[in-house]
Amino acid sequence: MISKTAIIHTNVRFGKNCVVEDFAIVGTPPRGYKEGELETSIGDNAVIRSHTVIYAGNRIGSNFQTGNKANIRELNEIGSDVSIGTLSVIEHHVKIGNSVRIHSQVFIPEYSVLEDECWIGPNAVLTNAKYPNRPDTKQDLKGVRVERKAVIGANATLLPGIKIGEGALIGAGSVVTKDVPPGSVMAGNPAKLLKGLKK
Repeated sequence: MISKTAIIHTNVRFGKNCVVEDFAIVGTPPRGYKEGELETSIGDNAVIRSHTVIYAGNRIGSNFQTGNKANIRELNEIGSDVSIGTLSVIEHHVKIGNSVRIHSQVFIPEYSVLEDECWIGPNAVLTNAKYPNRPDTKQDLKGVRVERKAVIGANATLLPGIKIGEGALIGAGSVVTKDVPPGSVMAGNPAKLLKGLKK
C-alpha cells in the first residue's frame, strides 16, 4: 500500500506487501544523476514510515523498515530484516548486512560497513573524516567497520577507520579511538578495555 501523498520517483521497484506512508519520498535522484538513471529496489514486506526520504540507487532486502523521517542517501547496499529508526541518517556508499538494528537519531557516514546482526544504539555517531573541512577531506574518508553481532551503546562516538570486532560491546557515551578486539567490552572517553573475551 502506497499512500497517495507519498512521492515515488522513476525506476523504483518494490517487492510484495510493501507499505509507504504519508509524505515519504523514494528514489530521489542524487546530485549529478538524472531522474530514473539509478534503479532503486526494495524487497518484500517493507514498511517505510512517514516523511522518510530514500535516494535513488539503493538496493534493500526484504522486511525492511524505517521510523519516521529517516534519511537514506544513494547507492547503499542494505540486507534483509534491517530496521532504521526515526531521524537516523545513512549517508551514501554504506554496506549494511542482514538483521541490523539502527536505533533513532543515529548517524552513519559514507563508506561505513555494518555486518550482520549488529546493533547501533540511539544517538550513536560513526565518523569518517580524520581531519574535517580540509581541501582533501573527501579524498581520505575512512568509514567505521562494525563486525557481526557487535553492540554500540547509546550516544557512543566511533572515530574514522576503526574496526569494532565481532560480538564486542561498546558502553553508552563512549568515545572509541582505536580498534576494538572481538568479544571485548570497552567504555569511557577515550574508551578502555573493561573485560576480555566473553565466554
